[in-house]
Amino acid sequence: MRKLLFLLMVSSQLLNGQSLEDLHFGTDSTFEVVSWNIEWFPKNGQTTANYVQTILTNLQADVYALQEINDTALLKSVVANIPGYECDFKSTYYGGLTFVYNANTVHINDKYEIYTSQPYWNAFPRSPQILELTFMGEDYVIINNHFKCCGDGALDTNNSSDEENRRLTAVTLLKQYIDSSFTNERVIVAGDLNDELTDNLINNVFQSFIDDTANYLFSDMLISQGNSADWSYPTWPSHLDHILITNEIFADFSKPNSIVSCIRIDDYMSSWNIYDNNVSDHRPVGLKLEVDAVISFTHELEISDIKLIKAVDLLGKEVIKNTKGILFYIYDNGSVVKRIVVE
Repeated sequence: MRKLLFLLMVSSQLLNGQSLEDLHFGTDSTFEVVSWNIEWFPKNGQTTANYVQTILTNLQADVYALQEINDTALLKSVVANIPGYECDFKSTYYGGLTFVYNANTVHINDKYEIYTSQPYWNAFPRSPQILELTFMGEDYVIINNHFKCCGDGALDTNNSSDEENRRLTAVTLLKQYIDSSFTNERVIVAGDLNDELTDNLINNVFQSFIDDTANYLFSDMLISQGNSADWSYPTWPSHLDHILITNEIFADFSKPNSIVSCIRIDDYMSSWNIYDNNVSDHRPVGLKLEVDAVISFTHELEISDIKLIKAVDLLGKEVIKNTKGILFYIYDNGSVVKRIVVE
């Protein structure tokens, strides 16, 4: 618990700045997924598009899971102006979900929607969108969501129209799908889930995930338990945008350079009102994971300005730097980097 609190403190320190030019989040040595509801994009025409382009460019995340995209053509033009990035739409109606990703850092293996047929429309007014990808030799499954909004805070399991019950059904179906389809995969569930992680037991639609501590963790749980100034939906205020991870990612999330943050973009735009009027009523939530580098003979991840002294294997035996397997690269500044070398 203390370690996670420290990570959140670090994340808030990263966000100090005066303008959008000071905004940053991603790095070359970490894997980032950012969930962001861009409230009926574009909220204020081309002004919104310009802001969003700057924000996506400067955050430099590997993957963005976006919600409430009204003008798909305009978002495509925004992404086309960001070098290396591509976007994918599955929904064909307004308010759809999309992934925007850095094609230079992730390799897309598959992309599709689930629970698309009529029996599931009550639980999923927007079908979950899935992106399967590889980053630095590790495979990930990212599930983008936008749950039903609103409600009175009380869960009524006897009423199929009750908003909380619709979200509970969505959670139940998602968990069933992940449990059966992605038994050993690294899964990240992200999106505007339109409910609180901190609701009491009787009314908490996420309780099945929260109780299954061996397999699931809401990476942003401490944000939801913390100061309302750091929540993703300040106008309520509430924290509605979440990032859930499976146990295959727990070890990476516990590393020193892994963080989760509600990215307060309004701090870089002079005021909340300017952000709210021109961009969105939601702040993005970002997950940054420190991962082991995986390199190949043809593509080696280099560290600039320092010199490699030698590479050793798990037994400490010096080997050539492209030997397959787990290696430790030792540099002249004293740093040691673990590499997993593949063909």
